[in-house]
Amino acid sequence: MAEQKPISKNYLDLKSEVWDEGLCSGCGACIAVCPADSLYFETGDDSTHPKSNNYCKAAVDGVPCGACYEVCPRLDEQPSSLLGDYLEITAGRAEFDIPKKQSGGAVTAILVNALDTGLVDAVVTVTEDPWTLKPHSMVITRSEALIGQAGSRYNWWVPLVSSLKEAVVNRKYRNIAVVGVPCVVQAVRKMLETDHQLVQPYKKSIRFVFGLFCTESFDYEKLIAGKLKSEYALEPMKVCRIDVKGKLEITLNDGIQYVIPLNELEDTVRPGCGVCTDFTALKADISAGSVGSSDGYTTLVVRTLVGQHLLESAIANKKLSVGGEVSTGIIEKLAKKKMIRKLE
Repeated sequence: MAEQKPISKNYLDLKSEVWDEGLCSGCGACIAVCPADSLYFETGDDSTHPKSNNYCKAAVDGVPCGACYEVCPRLDEQPSSLLGDYLEITAGRAEFDIPKKQSGGAVTAILVNALDTGLVDAVVTVTEDPWTLKPHSMVITRSEALIGQAGSRYNWWVPLVSSLKEAVVNRKYRNIAVVGVPCVVQAVRKMLETDHQLVQPYKKSIRFVFGLFCTESFDYEKLIAGKLKSEYALEPMKVCRIDVKGKLEITLNDGIQYVIPLNELEDTVRPGCGVCTDFTALKADISAGSVGSSDGYTTLVVRTLVGQHLLESAIANKKLSVGGEVSTGIIEKLAKKKMIRKLE
């Protein structure tokens, strides 16, 4: 049974221990579970952590709550494992056309199969505006829509978990898959493991967690307007793919590629990323990334029986094929590099 944190905790404790210390990951979990809707994010320079409208009943009226404090991933010790526990590591690719797929399209293939077979009824994920590449979180319930949004960028910050409130509370889905970077995965896992009464609707509704390899995430305004447009003269509408493999790789629609060293982008990285040591989304059901597999394949780290079930279902229904070599050495190298960065 998960340890229950004191119900006297409220957003002021979260503010002093996480926000004011520059530790916030920006995952949006606290916003999702706040029963009073008193927490929110702003964009731009004020987006380093959530803000409050001062309607927190725990802080103002002494009403027991602490839901926001309960699910924050930054209150736990950061992991020290590179690959974590897993059942198998394989390479996969979609067996149907995905126009804007990243690497092998395996993440989309597994989720499309899960929607089509009823294993999940909603996917909370990141989508983007095709003209500006501005990201936002979204609840997707149709496989056609999921295919159309494939390849959306997870390199840019968006408070993904806050969309869970739309899926769980407003639309009342009860078999939800969440796709996100490691901090999002950590927050969702805390929701699944807690006994906190106010978090129970989320615990009962989330069925599957897909984690994505992540070195760091970037602030949209700073990366697009401050770097790509002004310094590199790159128009967002012309960008076909963005990937991070120890460096930022940008591929345009005409095939031209730009490679930008990460040390040139330090001023665009989310402040809270500097304390994270989790590269491979250690608490996911399946972790995925383009690192370690050959071109056209996605590396899949299957960690739980739930993840194994969704993988096998996608293979059985010919949505996904697996095979090929996976180089765990390069994955561990990048994971170690991320861990060392925090120590520095």
